[in-house]
Amino acid sequence: MKIKELMTKSVATLNENDTVEQAARLMKEHNIGSIPICKGEQVIGIITDRDIALRSVAEGENFKSQSVRTIMTSNPVLGHPEMDVQDATRVMSERQIRRLPIVDNNNLVGMVSLGDIAVESNLRANAESALQNISEPCTPNI
Repeated sequence: MKIKELMTKSVATLNENDTVEQAARLMKEHNIGSIPICKGEQVIGIITDRDIALRSVAEGENFKSQSVRTIMTSNPVLGHPEMDVQDATRVMSERQIRRLPIVDNNNLVGMVSLGDIAVESNLRANAESALQNISEPCTPNI
């Protein structure tokens, strides 16, 4: 199965000058955990709810004026619509990511998450395996 058959085609995006507060509001509004950061239609970064918590709020930053550029992950891992689902889950597992922006000719065309893959009964094992690798425990810095 190809990623284009599973991906969400309508994707909420932000530009690099939008604020962290705008990102959080958009995540709440759409019930999502990450947002691609775009320059035009080209993905230049990604911001997650975890980025907001750890790189902004926990650091005491003013999220109302802080731009997403300062906490986004630059050069995120990207997939393409013709990518096989097994290849996508392998990449997600290896890179320990739960969401993969999908681009075609450098333009954002969709997003796929482990949740999208997990709801397909014939792909559930792929998602479970990827999630297991993504969720490997680490030793906390206490």
